[in-house]
Amino acid sequence: MSKESGGILLSDPGTYNYLLLVLLLLFLLFVSLYVLRRKKKRLNALLDHIVEVFEKAFDISEDAILILSNENKVVYANRSMIKLLGLSEDYRGKDLVHMPQIRNHETLLPLDIFVNQEYRGDKTQMQTYPQSFLLLDDAEEEIPVNLYLDSSEGRYSGESWCKIIYMHDLRKEIKHETVSRRHQLTQLPNQAQLQIDLNALFAKNHLDKKKLALVLIDIDNFTMLRSIIGHEQANRILIKFSEYLMHLPTSLNIKVYHTHHNNFLLTISNIEEVDEVTSLIREIQKELTMFYKIEDVRLYLTASVGIAIYPDSATRRTLLDRTYQALATAQKQGYGKCEVYMPEAIRQDYDELLLFNEMHEALEKEEFEVYYQPIVTTSEQEVVGAEALIRWNHPKYGLIPPTVFIPIMEKTGFIIELGEYILEEVLKQMKRWELFKFKEIQISINVTLLELERKGFAEYVSKQLLHHQINPERLKFEITEGYAMRSERLTRQEIWSLKKLGVSIALDDFGTGYTSFAYLKKFPADIVKIDKTMVDYILTNKEDQRIVKAMIDLGHNLGMKIIVEGIENKRMFDLIASYGCDYIQGYYISKPLPVFEFQKLLR
Repeated sequence: MSKESGGILLSDPGTYNYLLLVLLLLFLLFVSLYVLRRKKKRLNALLDHIVEVFEKAFDISEDAILILSNENKVVYANRSMIKLLGLSEDYRGKDLVHMPQIRNHETLLPLDIFVNQEYRGDKTQMQTYPQSFLLLDDAEEEIPVNLYLDSSEGRYSGESWCKIIYMHDLRKEIKHETVSRRHQLTQLPNQAQLQIDLNALFAKNHLDKKKLALVLIDIDNFTMLRSIIGHEQANRILIKFSEYLMHLPTSLNIKVYHTHHNNFLLTISNIEEVDEVTSLIREIQKELTMFYKIEDVRLYLTASVGIAIYPDSATRRTLLDRTYQALATAQKQGYGKCEVYMPEAIRQDYDELLLFNEMHEALEKEEFEVYYQPIVTTSEQEVVGAEALIRWNHPKYGLIPPTVFIPIMEKTGFIIELGEYILEEVLKQMKRWELFKFKEIQISINVTLLELERKGFAEYVSKQLLHHQINPERLKFEITEGYAMRSERLTRQEIWSLKKLGVSIALDDFGTGYTSFAYLKKFPADIVKIDKTMVDYILTNKEDQRIVKAMIDLGHNLGMKIIVEGIENKRMFDLIASYGCDYIQGYYISKPLPVFEFQKLLR
């Protein structure tokens, strides 16, 4: 007898099979879900393990890694970033308390704003910002970094993005580069740094249209000296010499390098004449002979020096090589010598006939320019005058040294024509200063014997003064001691004629010739200029000190004012001032200046 239950006949084979099938499917579904859950758990564990591995890997990295959510919440930061930003241990999901700033070129923005601005467009491309700077709230200096920005789409929503920020701290690299470009003993920049700096110097001098000098100084016979006094004392010499070079008392723009062992190199930028460099070298060589003692015993040290001038001596590529060649030439001549490299091609270009042929045209093209070197009082260092000096700015060779073209002009007679040009230019400039209410000063013009021998020289000067309406007392002519002695009678006649006009007269280069004190008494000069060769060694030579002081006293006793030339540092200035000298002239005050620069002093 069959039974019914819920309308289903259990004894029905079809129904029974159906129930078994449902149960089997439920079982399989349960098993599948169980397996999937286990797999998901294992997968999540694996993913957690992978994340943990990657986090550990990122923590090992010295580079800082930061991941921000689209809402600028911190998703992840490795140890370097935590340390860099000062994040707390529970940083995840929180805002940055102190938002750092990023400077790229001239733009300075908070990090989140900087990132958002950079990802306005395509969010799939990594952006690179080398040589950026990170600025933290508590940091005194900006931190140089290479900055990399990227992003990643969120796992479940295409609108959710993570911003990945990667920073490579450059401080260690910069420190390493700095150390590698310094000499280990003196800490001066070495030759590696020199090679880097030269490019910038060449570019700057090209823009300024000035010259660049490389000066290589080699302390003579230093290897043998080291064997005598020992390694430690030799190193002390190098250190002391480097400190001296770093604090040279000069107005020149100098940078010092310790290139190798006992070699030091100076770069001198913005020079106009080689004399500026050679004058400095003489001072360095003098100082070296007396600056070091061992137990009260002075070491007599000398240095050989090689000089190359850009663009006179060589091109950019070969200038350093030419400096070493100049040093080698100096060393062949003996200890304590100085050599300026001058290519044979340039030496040949300074041919007398060639320059003479170009002089007339150069005057017409106004290639000659008057420079002014200030003359100041020793009492107040007030500019009361200036010496007018001619410069030839050649279109091919640049500034040709006066020592090259002046002797040619004197031999050919062209000096008369040039002298007229200088006088006229000076008087015109003095009139301009007068009209624009500049301070009134006295301008000195050098005059040669050839000009004085010219008939009617004083009359010509008188006409020019009248034409330009210049007070004669503001003009001074300088005649060298040698010229004055060669034609004593004629010189005195012409000078008296000039003095009648009211023009002052100075006896230049006094001390270099054979002038007797009796002749000085007869010479109708208002001022005596003591030549720079008399003071070159005055700081160390007692005899030179006595001679210069006697000259100053003698000049004063004869009613003359005294100018001392060639004052190159404060020690020389103080010594000469103590002798009662009236005026000084030299690089300590100023080098010869173009008129527009000299005017700044007058103002």
